[in-house]
Amino acid sequence: MLEIIKNGVHLVKGRTLINGTKEEQKAQLEKMGLSPREDRNGTIAYSILNAHNTRPEDEKMRIKFDSLISHDITYVGIIQTARASGLTKFPIPYALTNCHNSLCAVGGTINEDDHVFGLSAAKKYGGIYVPANQAVIHQYAREMMSKCGNMLLGSDSHTRYGALGTMGVGEGGPELAKQLLSNTWDVNPPEVVLVYLENAPKPGVGPHDVAIALCGAVFKDALVTNKVLEFVGPGVENLSMDFRIGIDVMTTETACLSSIWETDDKVKDFYTIHGRPADYKKLTPEDVAYYDMAIRIDLSKLESMIALPFHPSNAYTIHELQQNPDILYDVEKAAKAQFGDKVDFKLRDKVRDGKIYIDQGIIAGCAGGMFENICEAASILDGKSTGDGYFSLSVYPSSVPVNLALIKNGVQAKLLEAGALFKPCFCGPCFGAGDVPANNGLSIRHTTRNFPNREGSKPGDGQLASVALVDARSIAATALNKGVLTAATDVEIPEYNKEYTFDKGVYEKRVYQGFGKADSDYELKLGPNITDWPAMYELSDNLLLKLACVIHDDVTTTDELIPSGETSSYRSNPLKLAEFALSRREPDYVPRAKAVATEEAKRRKDNSSTEVLEALSKVTTVPEKIAEHTQFGSCVFASKPGDGSAREQAASCQKVLGGFANICYEFATKRYRSNCINWGILPFTIDKDREFNYSHGDYVFVPGIRHAIKTGKEEIPAKVITKNGVEDITLYVKGLTEEEKTIILEGCLMNYYKAQNK
Repeated sequence: MLEIIKNGVHLVKGRTLINGTKEEQKAQLEKMGLSPREDRNGTIAYSILNAHNTRPEDEKMRIKFDSLISHDITYVGIIQTARASGLTKFPIPYALTNCHNSLCAVGGTINEDDHVFGLSAAKKYGGIYVPANQAVIHQYAREMMSKCGNMLLGSDSHTRYGALGTMGVGEGGPELAKQLLSNTWDVNPPEVVLVYLENAPKPGVGPHDVAIALCGAVFKDALVTNKVLEFVGPGVENLSMDFRIGIDVMTTETACLSSIWETDDKVKDFYTIHGRPADYKKLTPEDVAYYDMAIRIDLSKLESMIALPFHPSNAYTIHELQQNPDILYDVEKAAKAQFGDKVDFKLRDKVRDGKIYIDQGIIAGCAGGMFENICEAASILDGKSTGDGYFSLSVYPSSVPVNLALIKNGVQAKLLEAGALFKPCFCGPCFGAGDVPANNGLSIRHTTRNFPNREGSKPGDGQLASVALVDARSIAATALNKGVLTAATDVEIPEYNKEYTFDKGVYEKRVYQGFGKADSDYELKLGPNITDWPAMYELSDNLLLKLACVIHDDVTTTDELIPSGETSSYRSNPLKLAEFALSRREPDYVPRAKAVATEEAKRRKDNSSTEVLEALSKVTTVPEKIAEHTQFGSCVFASKPGDGSAREQAASCQKVLGGFANICYEFATKRYRSNCINWGILPFTIDKDREFNYSHGDYVFVPGIRHAIKTGKEEIPAKVITKNGVEDITLYVKGLTEEEKTIILEGCLMNYYKAQNK
C-alpha cells in the first residue's frame, strides 16, 4: 500500500525508480547508459526554487515569490506590520480573502471592520480584495492565482498548490511583510522527497483517504519535516484534478515545507477551463533526478480511512476501527493525559450494538468543499435521507463558482432533498468557528485538521468535543446509514455528472482587482478594534527568563499556543488577542506572563523590581548593576512546539505579554521558529537527551546574550535558578542568518525595518 524508502533514490524519465545502495544504483544507471547524480537540480522542485533564488551564491536560498495571499485572520496584522515598516505599495499581486472571520457573531462589528479595512488597504496599496463568502482562500488561489512554475506565499499553513504546478508555502505574517517590503524568504536548501504514485484508487476511495494514509505513515517520525514532496509516477494520470488537489492541500499535515506535482493534460485542461491557458506549462523531472528519499504509494490498495482525534496522523482504516472499536480507548487516554479531570471525555459510548455512531458530518473548505467531493456525496445520497436523529450533515462549497456549478447540475438540490444543509464559502468548521458539535460529540469532517479544541469546544469550561477526519464519500455513506460510521467502499456509488464549468462572472462583478493601482492618498478605514503593535525593545546585554509555562507533550500545536475559534475575531488587536494565549492548554499562563511584564516595567523605569534583584542575587554579587543591563521576560518550554497553523500570533502574543524566549528540544516547523525570530523571541534549543525537570516559577539567566547573538555564538551557557539552587544549562541558537541576528537584536522585525529607515 505505502512503502517508505529512507535512502536516496534516482528517478529515470519520470517513471523508473532506481533504488538500492549507492553502488547498486550507479550500476543500474550505467546499464541504462546514464550517470548517477547527487544534486537535486534534476527535480521539479529545484527547477522552480533555483528560478526564484535571488542569490544562488549564498548557502541559504533567498526566495522572492510571484504573489501573496492572506485571509481575514491575518491580513490586518501583516499590513499593519508592513505599514509600520515603511510600506508604500504592494510590489507583487497580493490577494486579501475573507473566509475565516466571515461570521460576525463575536465582538460586535469587529469582524466586518476588518473587511472594510481590507478593502481600503487594497485601494491604498494596490491589492486584490475578495469579499466575504466568495471563496475560501486556497480555492481562490487555485482558480485565479496559480501558474505553472510560480511560487506563492500565503499566511495560512495550507498554502499548497503543487498539483497545479505552483509551489505554495505557508508562513507567518512577518514573512509576507518581508515580501511586501521587497525582501526575501530565506531558507536552507530543502531536501526533496519523491512521492511515487502507481495504479488507480478503487471506487469509494477519495483524496482524503490517500492524504490520511500518507500523514499516518510519515508524521510521527518526522520523516518529511521541512522537506518538499514531489508527486510523480504513472498513478498521477489516473487522478482527476480535484483528487490531486485534495491530496496536495493535506501535505501540510505531514509537516513538509511545500509540494509540487508533475503536470499533464489534465492540468492544462484545468487552466483552460479557468480561462488561463497561458499559465500552463509542462513540468517534469529531468531524465535523471535524485531524491533524498521516496514514498511509494499503490493507490489501488488504499482503503477508506479515518484520522481519529487528535491529529491527522492518527490514522486507521474504517474497517480496522469497526473491527476493533476499543481503539477509541487510546483517544480517551490521550484526552485524559492532556486535560486531566477538567472534562469527562468519552468515545467508547459511541459504540452501540457493535456499530460506531457519529453525531455530525461536515464537508467543507479547501480540502472537502471541492466540486467532485460534493458531487460524489450527492450521488451516494441521491433520493435517500440523512434521517431525523442526532446526526446532521452540512456542506460548505469552496467558492461561489463551485457552488454555481453545483446548482446548475442539480447536485445542491439532491443534497438538500436528502436532508443536508448548504452553507457559505467559509473555513469556519476547520478551526472552530462554525458547526461546533455538542459536548462529547464526535464529528467526522472532510476538513484539514482535528487538533484538540479545534472544533470550538472549551475544556476549561468543562466542554470537549472531537473531530475525526474522513473523506467526503465515507461521510456521505455514514449519512446514508443515519450516522452509523460506514466506509464508502461498502456502498454503491452511482455515476454522476463530472463536467465542470467555471463561471468567473461573480469574481468580475465583486472582486476588487487593484494590483498596479495603488492610491497613496486613499485613507485606511480603521475600526476601533484595529490597533497598532505595542512598543518592543531591543535585546539587552543579559536576559533573565521566568518559566511561565512548561509543557512536556510530544508536540505542542499552534492551536494550543493561541486557540482558534472565537479568538479569531480579536486578531486585529494584539493586546486583546494576547489574553487568549495558551488559554485552553495552560490557563494560568497569561496572568503569570503579565506579572513578569509588570516587574520588567519596574526594572526598566527605575531598576526597582525586587523579583529581578532577588533572582540575580543567586548568580551575582552585584545584582543592582547587572539588573540595569538585564531584560526580564517570560518564557515557554515545550518539547516540540509549533506544529500546525502558520499563524504568527502563536509567537506575537507571547511577545506582547512580555515573552522573550522559547526553550525546546526542537521546533516542529520552520515557520513557527521563523515566527519566533521575527517577533524577537529567542529560539533556544537544548540537547535532546537532557531532562528539562524545571517548572513554572523557575528562572533561566542568560548572561551575555546580546554579544552571543551578535557574534554568531551558537552554544550559550546559562543558569537555571530554582528554589533548590542554581544549575548550569547549555542553550543553543543554531543557524541564524545575519538578518535574523539583527532582527533579534533590534527586538522584532518592525524594529529592524524602522532602524533601516532612520
